[in-house]
Amino acid sequence: MSPPPLSDRRRFLALSAAALGATAFPDRRQVMAAEAAEAASPYQFCTFTKALQPMSFSEMAKALSAMGFNGVESAVRPGGSVEPERVADDLPRLVEALAAEKMTLMIATSGINEVSEAQRTEAVLRTAAALGVPRFRMNYYKYDLGKPIRPQLNDFRAKLKDLVALTDEIGIKPIYQNHSGKDYFGAPLWDLGEVFEDYRPEQIGVAFDIGHATVEGAKCWPLHFALIRPYLDTVYVKEPTWQDNKLGWGPLGAGAVDPGFYPLLKKSGFAGPISLHVEYLGHDQAEIVPQVLAAIAKDFQTLQGLLA
Repeated sequence: MSPPPLSDRRRFLALSAAALGATAFPDRRQVMAAEAAEAASPYQFCTFTKALQPMSFSEMAKALSAMGFNGVESAVRPGGSVEPERVADDLPRLVEALAAEKMTLMIATSGINEVSEAQRTEAVLRTAAALGVPRFRMNYYKYDLGKPIRPQLNDFRAKLKDLVALTDEIGIKPIYQNHSGKDYFGAPLWDLGEVFEDYRPEQIGVAFDIGHATVEGAKCWPLHFALIRPYLDTVYVKEPTWQDNKLGWGPLGAGAVDPGFYPLLKKSGFAGPISLHVEYLGHDQAEIVPQVLAAIAKDFQTLQGLLA
């Protein structure tokens, strides 16, 4: 994606600074407190940059580094921060911009769920692995609700077998996010647990999304968490809300996620990446990026408090 004209970016950065204020650019005492918390934390924190795509790579990296993130999760897929057709040119630029701020691309969110030329599987994954990207989020598999469900697991297994064989060779790990919805493989989580038994946890992992697990599992999310714990690679945090029986999303800590998730996560011994997803204000709109940055900073502060 081409960056906006310089005049627009200057106006945007001015608005961003005004909107963020002390929240994103803390004083010296806040910086010292954040550094102490980071030193004591077993986690690496990143945030999904879908809503920040109107920014240049450098602007995005500077803003998120100032908040204290260790890295980012960025979309390397059609319509994402890096288009698959331009991966050889643009992904190194993104990684370089992050490295300049002592950050990494922790997760490349892809459009890949099989080995195919249409998905540019090898080009995307070989480029990412060569740049040191450790993992990529897979695209989803979906059930055909007009057919028996359990036999469809074998269709997913066949695609996954070829993909894992390739990622083993390349040296990059696929992770699969549980996503709420009527036809998503992984929404009920038992299916992930069953299919992933074909592999070692080093070969494939789960991005456990407590927001989507809450939507689908309500009170039984601890059971789902226990089921996939051996394959837990990454944790996604977002907050579902319910109004008039309609699902929405909002600020962290102000919705339906059980606060007991965070003590359980700490007790579990998990020490991997935690990705903060802040998409409830929208995305792909340059005019709301300052508000999104402020929301990320606020939710990140809430997240650190929940894990303290």
